[in-house]
Amino acid sequence: MTPKAVIFLLLLLPFLMHAQSPSYSDVVLTDIFDEPVTASCHASTIVELGPDHLLAAWFGGTQEGAKDVAIYASDREGEEWSRPRQLVAPLVTDGDTLPCWNPVLFRSARGRLYLFYKVGKNPREWFGALLTSDDDGRHWSDPRYLPDGILGPIRNKPIETEAGILLCGSSTEDPATDAWRVHLERYYEADDRWETVAVPNPREFEIIQPTFLEHGGDTLQILCRSKHDRLVGSWSYDRGDSWTEADTLAIPNSNSGVDAVTLNTGDFLLVNNPLPRGKNWWNGRNVLDVEYSADGRQWEPLFDLERHPEGEYSYPAIIQATDGTIHVVYTFDRRIIRHASFQISPAKR
Repeated sequence: MTPKAVIFLLLLLPFLMHAQSPSYSDVVLTDIFDEPVTASCHASTIVELGPDHLLAAWFGGTQEGAKDVAIYASDREGEEWSRPRQLVAPLVTDGDTLPCWNPVLFRSARGRLYLFYKVGKNPREWFGALLTSDDDGRHWSDPRYLPDGILGPIRNKPIETEAGILLCGSSTEDPATDAWRVHLERYYEADDRWETVAVPNPREFEIIQPTFLEHGGDTLQILCRSKHDRLVGSWSYDRGDSWTEADTLAIPNSNSGVDAVTLNTGDFLLVNNPLPRGKNWWNGRNVLDVEYSADGRQWEPLFDLERHPEGEYSYPAIIQATDGTIHVVYTFDRRIIRHASFQISPAKR
């Protein structure tokens, strides 16, 4: 190849990469409620219950970790979100009151709706709990507490690796050292059984809150929040039985929660706070974007959901509905939960 040809290809490369990106349209931002029912709210989750029927949940109270923090939910059939209702109250036990944390909604292939959540004074001491519903949230079971050593999906939705088997991304924060470590938990619906799956981390990355990408066949990937200004990932080539050593990815992040979704085209979207972290935990959460990847390794910004000089727009959850619409919910300045929807067109190959 001649030097001129090489230069031409290098000049052409950005245009080729751009041509391979998907296009998006019809972005609609809606606040799930106009009048907050609590002073603070955070950590939303979303699930599709049927055609044009969504359910969202989050925790809310005086402030994160306060004794009045409960789990709230709202559903949408058509264009309007219902008034938020309390699904889970704080736990009163042994003369103390323990707040709720990090709800995660998931509907399994058999149609069972799960609401996983955490209970405890803080993330170093919390324990896992769940509610179930077999009629799409019209009626819920009483709370059940998970076995010792099992936390359930820590912030992001599970995946169903085969019918009746849920793979959940989980993590711990050590009470003594505050070390962050990721692991996975597998749940068998048929016999209500849990088991843990290790993610090798010999370099001791400080990581929590994994989200899944499904690459087809037996290949899975997780992306994890970290204290290292970038996301950290791991791969499985046997449908989640074993995982590669955790390693950093070229995805900037401000030590804030992310979520990803595998599209019906096999491509991927990520919702992320792509700025460096700052002195305070909320620094870098003033920009929330949607990013695209065809392979889970190379990511490019698609568009911003929020971009402000300051403030917190964070902790997203993302799904693709059966009609192809993308739905995202996230914290808007800890005052409200915002819902975004948009259409995505396939990347040109």
